[in-house]
Amino acid sequence: MFRPPKSFAASFAELFAPKNFIRSLRSLHLPTLFIFLSLLLSAHHTAAALGTVGKLSGRVTEKATGDELPGVSVVLVGTRFGVATNAEGYYNLLNLPPGKYEVRFSSTGYRTFVVRDIQISADKTTTINAVLEESQITAEAVVVTAERPVIEPNLTSSVATVTAEDIRLLPVQELQDVVNLQAGVVDGHFRGGRLGEVQYLVNGVSVNNPFNNASAVKIDRSLIEEVQVISGTFDAEYGQAASGVVSTVLKSGGDQFTFGAEVYQGDFAVPGVSGRTLNYSQRLGAVQNYQLNVSGPVGLPQTYFILSGRRFENNGYLYGQRVFSPTDKNDFANLNYNPTGDGQAVPLAFSREWSGLAQITTRLVPSVELKYQFLFNAFEGKAYDGNNRANFNYRYNPDGSKTQRTTSIVQGLDWVHTLSPTTFYNLSVRQNAFSFTDFVYEDLYDPRYLEAGIAQGNNFYDPGVGAVLQGVDFGRYKQSTTNYIFKGSITSQVAREHLVKTGFEFQAYNLQFGAPGYIENRTIGNDIQTVIFESDGVEYQGVQVYNPINFSAYAQDQLEWFDITMRAGVRFEYYDSRAFIPSDPANPANVIQGAPLSTPKATTPKVSIAPRLGISYPISTTGALFFAYGHFYQMPEMGIVFANSNYEILKNLQDGGVSYGVLGNPDIKPEKTVQYELGYKQAITRDLGADLTIFYKDIRDLLGTEFVSTYAAADYARLTNVDFGSVHGFTLSLDQRRLGLFSSTIDYTWQLARGNSSDPRETATAAEAGRDPRPRQVALGWDQRHTINLTASVQRPDDFSVTAIVRFFSGTPYTPVLTPGVFNADLEVNSESKQASVLIDLRGEKSFRVGSFSANVFLRVFNVLDTRFSNGFVFTDTGSPDYSLDRIGSIGTLRDPSRLYQPRRLELGISIR
Repeated sequence: MFRPPKSFAASFAELFAPKNFIRSLRSLHLPTLFIFLSLLLSAHHTAAALGTVGKLSGRVTEKATGDELPGVSVVLVGTRFGVATNAEGYYNLLNLPPGKYEVRFSSTGYRTFVVRDIQISADKTTTINAVLEESQITAEAVVVTAERPVIEPNLTSSVATVTAEDIRLLPVQELQDVVNLQAGVVDGHFRGGRLGEVQYLVNGVSVNNPFNNASAVKIDRSLIEEVQVISGTFDAEYGQAASGVVSTVLKSGGDQFTFGAEVYQGDFAVPGVSGRTLNYSQRLGAVQNYQLNVSGPVGLPQTYFILSGRRFENNGYLYGQRVFSPTDKNDFANLNYNPTGDGQAVPLAFSREWSGLAQITTRLVPSVELKYQFLFNAFEGKAYDGNNRANFNYRYNPDGSKTQRTTSIVQGLDWVHTLSPTTFYNLSVRQNAFSFTDFVYEDLYDPRYLEAGIAQGNNFYDPGVGAVLQGVDFGRYKQSTTNYIFKGSITSQVAREHLVKTGFEFQAYNLQFGAPGYIENRTIGNDIQTVIFESDGVEYQGVQVYNPINFSAYAQDQLEWFDITMRAGVRFEYYDSRAFIPSDPANPANVIQGAPLSTPKATTPKVSIAPRLGISYPISTTGALFFAYGHFYQMPEMGIVFANSNYEILKNLQDGGVSYGVLGNPDIKPEKTVQYELGYKQAITRDLGADLTIFYKDIRDLLGTEFVSTYAAADYARLTNVDFGSVHGFTLSLDQRRLGLFSSTIDYTWQLARGNSSDPRETATAAEAGRDPRPRQVALGWDQRHTINLTASVQRPDDFSVTAIVRFFSGTPYTPVLTPGVFNADLEVNSESKQASVLIDLRGEKSFRVGSFSANVFLRVFNVLDTRFSNGFVFTDTGSPDYSLDRIGSIGTLRDPSRLYQPRRLELGISIR
């Protein structure tokens, strides 16, 4: 069970205790500190919170003469933001949270000009020009409604912005659902990159778990104000990412009290002829969701809160039957079974989740905003992976399988201080805590382990298909990561054309992972006995602890000169594993007689400098070209780097090959990607825009496997920076803004992703299997050549809406086998492709007004066509998920429904705002 992390104050007190803080600083050698200070001082002022605020700018002129109007008051109605135009009539409003605003232009002797529904997006400049008309008497204001441009000509790279209003119409529930709809994204892979190459930010601060470089929290749609998905190159302010950035801005409270709730229930619709080998009974409420949020003032001046909570349950569509109990004793030799289960249907894959947000914002001090945020997820369930049939094997003894538990907490403070109308700075401190456990019983010495014994079964109870009929899974695993983050940034409009940014970030990690104790059956004398122990320090190492640190700084200038936009910057990265490796890899455990002495050697800090450049150039009033280039560095997943990195395990290594798996290597370099993209945007009509982008990625120093020879002529495999790859392709997008009731977007991505290996350990696996391990260029496992995303909506605001998402996927690669079961009978790696597939999701909504409340009844249907296959499991001898040439050996797999895509799911609910 997850134990709550230390309090935020206690954790930071420990981190920055003199002895700990000095130890961290000692690893920053003088050249590193010099480079950091140089970066910070290289600009006149420093930059804003990363990707959380936007900018409004423009020019005010007089209608009759066209002359500039200085001193005009420019105010965002209902907010604290306002400024006066300069001598040339220009204005800039900085530090604006994303959302819709109304801006008022007023000046003595002129008629007031008001623009409504201005959409401000994070890290973008919105331009609103105003023309004022002379008026000697008081007259009504001129009021117009802003229209979001069909293309954004000032963007210098591929950025998709999805607002809360957009998300409300889509059949999506979580952040990752929104991300996967963007052009160039294939199940978390951005433009052909490996998983874990994306930086996830929430309110400008990273929430990545360095163990696997994935987001440590799941964000429900109800919490999102805006999401930006950068699938190509990105600015110097973003780091530790090689393929893309996902920046999420959460909702916050305001001076109006608001209330919202959403409830829905659902079930799976599995037709009897679906070919899924399922006998599924309808279970109303198999999927349940309850969400509540409140926000508003707290009673103090300029102080607001938001509270949100969500409970989600999903029993899935795969059920077993509790025929046996873990403690049953069966006579397998004589096929004599003694079941004591209650016969109840039990979900094999389910989830029970709690999540929520607590946030308070205050502006009690003039020009200062202070915010505290607490975001959490808590998950308990049993995951089901089509490549891991463990749960299906426990279909008659479901209580014997392991349960996964995950808890994530992101908490911290943000301080924003506006120094002048053109300059403000931001400071943030965060504690990101993540815990994952996977076992049957939490206590290693729980007597139920011995009472039940190890999992056992046979192939006769369910003829042809193995099943566990007694005992429990002895496997145990734990992973816990706590990040402490301190970052600062400052923004200044140093001139009308120049917005200068610099900033820094320091992260210290506490990473723990491994087996929290071991349970094994061992032969002792003539008996088989169950042995329980915590570790032996070498082969069974237990939970390992590592404390690396990461430091970065950047400087960036955004130039807006006439209609040309240029964003140029440089990023400095410093990483120290603070671990040890053998000083002589040829004598890794220091046990080879007569060989040079090998001692533990501290890993060396890794430093990288990454330049970034993006330019947007309008070629007409309705079209623009853009070009972007950059170097991007990222440390690989720490869970891979540190795993199996105790080289003492090689003390008994003998001549004859790889015997101890792939050894970890904490001394690896960051992986490097150089990206290029060239794009053209064109507004075809007022309501239709097109975007064509060509991209190329040169990927080097990827984590891979090398073979090291010892003085004893034995070889072992370890991780190092030897893999490589490249991706090239293009995306074509059409965006049709709402015309009447109808709006739509469609994008097509063609890409070719090739490299040395799809997995860092693939070379060692090939060598163990007797295949050629030499470097070569092959299709990567996620190389989805063709992808089409279509979103179409029919909407009458405040009345009804119907939205459909249609996704077409070509097949990803697989390695075909000539004859199943024959050694070395496979063909070229990833030389064949799986079949294509189509997925359709729908959402329909009807709105009602009940007093001051807005109620919406909605229906969501996922996988409308009940598609059975979408880039999942296939038999390597046929390329099909439905049949194999080895009919007898494939019976168990054919009986396992999880090899297929999940069936149609319907959800009916109501939301109130």
